[in-house]
Amino acid sequence: MQELTRLALKPGKEQSLFRRHPWIFSGALKQITKELSEGQLVEITDSSGQFLAIGHYQIGSIAVRIISFEKEEINYQFWKSKIEAAIRLRKALNLFDNNETNVFRLVNAEGDEMPGLIIDFYNGTAVTQFHSIGMYLAKNEIVKALVELLGEKLSAIYDKSESTMPFKAVIKPANGILWGESISNEVSEYGNRFKVDWTDGQKTGFFIDQRENRKLVQQYSQGKRVLNVFGYTGGFSVYALQGNAALVHSVDSSKPAIDLTNQNVLLNFPETNKHEAFATDAFKFLENIKDRYDLIILDPPAFAKHNSALNNALQGYRRINQKAIEQIVPGGIIFTFSCSQVVTKEDFRRSVFVAASTARRKVSILHQLTQPADHPVSIYHPEGEYLKGLVLYVE
Repeated sequence: MQELTRLALKPGKEQSLFRRHPWIFSGALKQITKELSEGQLVEITDSSGQFLAIGHYQIGSIAVRIISFEKEEINYQFWKSKIEAAIRLRKALNLFDNNETNVFRLVNAEGDEMPGLIIDFYNGTAVTQFHSIGMYLAKNEIVKALVELLGEKLSAIYDKSESTMPFKAVIKPANGILWGESISNEVSEYGNRFKVDWTDGQKTGFFIDQRENRKLVQQYSQGKRVLNVFGYTGGFSVYALQGNAALVHSVDSSKPAIDLTNQNVLLNFPETNKHEAFATDAFKFLENIKDRYDLIILDPPAFAKHNSALNNALQGYRRINQKAIEQIVPGGIIFTFSCSQVVTKEDFRRSVFVAASTARRKVSILHQLTQPADHPVSIYHPEGEYLKGLVLYVE
């Protein structure tokens, strides 16, 4: 067994580990007497020295991210077994060898017991994002495991971690191919075709977590005038057109995103005249839409990535929802979302409640939405349920 530096917890601070929560906050640790490097493997003990877990040390309020609650060797076989378990789950979800869908999340950080690691699969290309130094230091083992386990299903591995490392991190990775060569950047989702820009696009290139919610929009779009706000590359817009919407308008402040939206619409509907896209500020666009739309989708970027921004984020959600609720036609439907992890379901619902109350209209909740099954949430880590959504009926 490898010898690891031991970090002891203060008395009583071991309870969260008994509940298998994968984070240890800096305030739970006894004084650190040894110089530690960020990303270093450490052994966590209780105040009496009894083994509790193994994790990656990092600088910040979350001081250790747990990767194992067993006293075991952290080597290639360890990481291979983790990746293997993640693949097994996706196979159970029928996401491999699926004729309609070849884009999905392969590894979802804490949800797959690999805190700090995201891997999205795009029709043969695995796009990795490392969010911790410790996980980045295991990069070679993870790449090797992906190649071995996915075989001919894998054409390339692309790393997009340039902007995801902790800001104090010493390691500064550059985006680029880690293995192989990408064959195509076109993917299929429920038979809809999309071009994905994992090089310059947001996150890993496509908002995979909205797949099932896009499908629900399709079901509600028949004959509707649809507005897709913060539309990014047009995922919801394509599904609305697939649902035979009367018209679809896409809005995003990013001109490259709007250009890709138009490409994705043409890819699926080369003859349509039902779609128009606007590269403009979403808040300004929402100022004057009175009675123009029957169905509005509000899918903003994370307004709050840290607790310090929580209050401003909640005000942002209230503002956009109030504008939509005030102006949608009677009998209209609003799909509204928050992808901010620090915003709880209760926080988000309260913001929407205040928006509805201020707008003074009767509002009913039809659906409460979340992320799909390939973005699993560990029962021990409820913070992993970051995507919250409501479908509202407005009279």
